[in-house]
Amino acid sequence: MALIDIVIVMTLLEGVALAAYHQRTGRGMAPRDFLPNLAAGLALMLALRAGLEGAGWGYVAAGLLAAGLAHAADLQRRWRRH
Repeated sequence: MALIDIVIVMTLLEGVALAAYHQRTGRGMAPRDFLPNLAAGLALMLALRAGLEGAGWGYVAAGLLAAGLAHAADLQRRWRRH
């Protein structure tokens, strides 16, 4: 397994652990507060993985587009709070 695959899996596990902790204790960040940021990071990692694996430019572009959209959603959510 490539290093990027390990990082992707660890990031997914982190998201699950944070969500479970919040669900059980009511403390920590709610998933709606961290999921857009987590999704943006995962999409960037998937774009990187696609590029490293020699996938077509469309796969890399799709990952970058998904990351940009998730980032925009995160910014919009934060902007509304302020």
